[in-house]
Amino acid sequence: LALVGLLIILALMVVAALAGVLAPYSATVGDLKNARLLAPSAEHWFGTDDLGRDIYSRIVYGSRWTLYVVILVAIIAAPIGLLVGTVAGYAGGWTDAIPMRITDIFLAFPKLVLALAFVAALGPGIENAVLAIAITSWPPYERIA
Repeated sequence: LALVGLLIILALMVVAALAGVLAPYSATVGDLKNARLLAPSAEHWFGTDDLGRDIYSRIVYGSRWTLYVVILVAIIAAPIGLLVGTVAGYAGGWTDAIPMRITDIFLAFPKLVLALAFVAALGPGIENAVLAIAITSWPPYERIA
């Protein structure tokens, strides 16, 4: 399973790196007059949206943002979880009990719902979305540590 996951990540990285070559149309420029809400076809593999933009091209270019978010979340969440978990495990006592109860609170809520609540509180933007996902992603790292 790890090898399958690695292959998926490598494929995503290749698609992100070659987005300019793989995407037949612009991801941002649409054709409202001739290409609005077209069904999937040989010309537009996944069809077009309400602004006439090719959905396949938008997905290919969107892989760059996906990698950006995933890498930033991993860079933020893993060290926080490892630091809190290591300190809690090493010190023991109340220093262990308090962070573990906070972790239990985070794990009691569905991760997506909690992330959406943080995004609503932080405001719109990709940076706030990354921060909200990172805030909800550190508890498993803490448990492992």
